[in-house]
Amino acid sequence: MAVVTGGSPLAARRRLGSELRKLRDRHGLTAEEVGGHLNCHISKVSRLELGKRACSKKDFDSLMDLYEVDDVRREELRQLMLRGNQRVPPWWQAYNDVLSANYAEFLSYEAEATHCREHQPLFIPGLAQTADYARAVTDNGIAALGPDQVDVLVEVRMRRQERLRGKDPLRVDLLITEAALRLQVGGPQVMIAQLDHLLSVSALENVSLRVIPFTAGERGASTGAFTLFTLGDDSDADVVFTESADARTGFRDDPLSLRRLTRLFGNLSAAALSADDSAEFVERVKGELIANG
Repeated sequence: MAVVTGGSPLAARRRLGSELRKLRDRHGLTAEEVGGHLNCHISKVSRLELGKRACSKKDFDSLMDLYEVDDVRREELRQLMLRGNQRVPPWWQAYNDVLSANYAEFLSYEAEATHCREHQPLFIPGLAQTADYARAVTDNGIAALGPDQVDVLVEVRMRRQERLRGKDPLRVDLLITEAALRLQVGGPQVMIAQLDHLLSVSALENVSLRVIPFTAGERGASTGAFTLFTLGDDSDADVVFTESADARTGFRDDPLSLRRLTRLFGNLSAAALSADDSAEFVERVKGELIANG
């Protein structure tokens, strides 16, 4: 089990909660029984296990005794508990007057993740956007934003891309459709620069870019964008963010949704070109734009 050492405390709380839930299941205890041991309501146990509440030292020690956790494992979990209780403000807190609660939570997961798999059917993913492309997309969003708000959101998007480089870079699998390459966001010149930047990002060792061509037909069709985040050393996704034009936009961490969207990502990947062929495809679309310009 990996110990979280940086970013926001969110993933540490979620990781600890997941481990506490596993320990409870292993001992055959109900949440109500654990609540009785802690002298608290069952809702508190649920919030602890979902990572929605920080775990106090008193509750932590009591749970470790209840679950008979050995010293080595206890220390690993204690580090998660301490990390989850930290109150160091994340970098995006400076932009809270513009960020929605959903976006701030998304940034928390992205900051803590070790791996993310993102599918975008219409746009270039934010981690690979240029500032001009990001501005064009943001300025045309559903919400009516002022120029200053657009500038802030573009700046946030550019800062997000720091996770692709430096120490412990985020491992990213980007899955886009041909439509995302051909939709001329911001006009031909902005799009040419965007495709060139996309090729540079896809050349990073920790980034994989796959393109689903129109010729894939229904096998490559999906109406919604989504991002699967893995927060630890495991390969399984811990949470998924789904994007929609309605109120269904948000996070899901229930096993059924994670399995379904992980399977969908795999099916869409099977319809995509290889990484090398995808890079050649992007080059070809960029060449067509240059020739027509």
